[in-house]
Amino acid sequence: MNSKFTLGTVAAITAASIIGFATFGMAENDRAPDTDTAAITVPADRQMTIWRDPSCGCCDAYADYAEENGYHVTRVDDRDFDKRSVEVGVPEQGLGCHLAEVDGYYISGLVPVEVIQRLTSERPEITGITLPGMPSNAPGMAGKSGTIKTYAFGEDGVAVYSNE
Repeated sequence: MNSKFTLGTVAAITAASIIGFATFGMAENDRAPDTDTAAITVPADRQMTIWRDPSCGCCDAYADYAEENGYHVTRVDDRDFDKRSVEVGVPEQGLGCHLAEVDGYYISGLVPVEVIQRLTSERPEITGITLPGMPSNAPGMAGKSGTIKTYAFGEDGVAVYSNE
């Protein structure tokens, strides 16, 4: 009887342990899933989504440059980023090598972060800005050097936004 009592006690403790762990596991699973805390804590003018051709190394270098300058960057592989760019209003003759969105503005190409910061602080009534093509003196290429001319685009057409 003593071995039956011990066996029963062990079985009861084992069952209680299993039920306890199962209940603990369910309680843990009932919690809301963790969200991307960086996206929650980073201000909108420091969050950047980039749609880029997945094989474009300069787009990755540009995203790294933006991160080094305080942006939380989400990279989206999109071989048709040029079509997306035109759909949001970037002039076809002014396409950059990728499309980004920051705080409600579209940025096409390798635009220096100083220009993006000015855009999001001044908040002009435009759709966005573009740096056409892939200038060799732009961030993401050899690094910013010399003068880079960016253009504003929106309902009023296209105009020079920055020439610095």
